[in-house]
Amino acid sequence: MSAGRTYDVDVRRLDELSAAQLYELLKLRVDVFVVEQACAYPELDGNDADCLHLRLIDGCELIACARLWRPTPTHLPRIGRVAVSPAHRGKRLGNALMHEAIAVCEKVYPGDAIEISAQSHLQRFYGSFGFTPISEEYLEDGIPHVDMVRTLT
Repeated sequence: MSAGRTYDVDVRRLDELSAAQLYELLKLRVDVFVVEQACAYPELDGNDADCLHLRLIDGCELIACARLWRPTPTHLPRIGRVAVSPAHRGKRLGNALMHEAIAVCEKVYPGDAIEISAQSHLQRFYGSFGFTPISEEYLEDGIPHVDMVRTLT
């Protein structure tokens, strides 16, 4: 860990995670996106095997995660499933997670813009990282979203 940082960064493909690590990752996502947001939707969407899984870890505890992927060669890379553990909110981990996710995308997908499907109420948050809206608001699983892109800087 670097000075001032209280977490380690881990980026792995799905098949590189242990069963316990995978369970912890999926539990955090379900706790946030299904339980906390009271949204019944297919969290296990069949895409995780094609993604890189970014985890912020404090000791042995998963404190935040995101997944990074390019759905097809013609799509832009995407950052999704951005989640911070409820027990660790208020520590600016969302900012740290997005900085790490953007850095990994820039390394893995050099020269490409990055897309996200953002919950509408988080537009200002994602905008602080250079993402701008590219769609009208739409409902995804009953929650207002907007597509955003971060062009090359």
